[in-house]
Amino acid sequence: MAGMYGRVALVTGSSRGVGRGIALRLAAEGAAVAVNYRRGADAAAEVVAEIVAAGGHAKAYAAAIDDQAAVDAMVDAVNADLGPVDLLVSNAGTASRGQTVAETPGADFLSLLQVHALGPIHLIQRVLPGMRAAGRGDVVMISSSTVSEAPENSAPYTMAKAAMEMCVRTLAREERAHGIRANIVAPGLVETDMGRRLVRAATGGGAIEDIAGSYPFGRVCTPADIGGAVAFLASADAEYVTGQRITVDGGGRSITVV
Repeated sequence: MAGMYGRVALVTGSSRGVGRGIALRLAAEGAAVAVNYRRGADAAAEVVAEIVAAGGHAKAYAAAIDDQAAVDAMVDAVNADLGPVDLLVSNAGTASRGQTVAETPGADFLSLLQVHALGPIHLIQRVLPGMRAAGRGDVVMISSSTVSEAPENSAPYTMAKAAMEMCVRTLAREERAHGIRANIVAPGLVETDMGRRLVRAATGGGAIEDIAGSYPFGRVCTPADIGGAVAFLASADAEYVTGQRITVDGGGRSITVV
């Protein structure tokens, strides 16, 4: 895989979990990384410190993705500090409350749509000019395998993710003339704090370690697995890959955790 030296990556929600794994991998490939976080400045600082200690370049930026003014200020700061973003990974998000469609307030649907779709779309609009000028740009959306499964009690989350997936697929067609690729990575259950909470809720207090053996390859997905998929999509090896959805779940889950 060719290196990413000279590229500027912005990874939303990268102070922990999947975003952290992606940020570390892109930095290891040579990209300068903007580590975005909503809360948890200390966690973001730790990611930056780990990247710098390994010889990379990174800086942390606070912004809630559903706050357009904060996103605008973040993009301006990244442009000034690191340069124009030519690799955007839209990862930040939040889970729904686990209610049925009948029980879910309309405000919850709107809230998750703002976080998972409308906010990221505004961010994409802000960075597109720099990507077009760079000659090669990449937008990678982190979605979820649950979007295609449509499990019970998940509609606000899966609907918002599905909306953003359609936007990314459309963007891939619209921006080909500008050298921009747009792709989707859809993980299954990932070994993160959120993943552990999902397992506890679905199993009545169980742990990921208790179910790992029933999953493909004897383990659940890790943030490093997602980082590898993103790094491939943004590499020269994936120069002819756009508008695609890559599911990273080991080939299919053995049990359902929503």
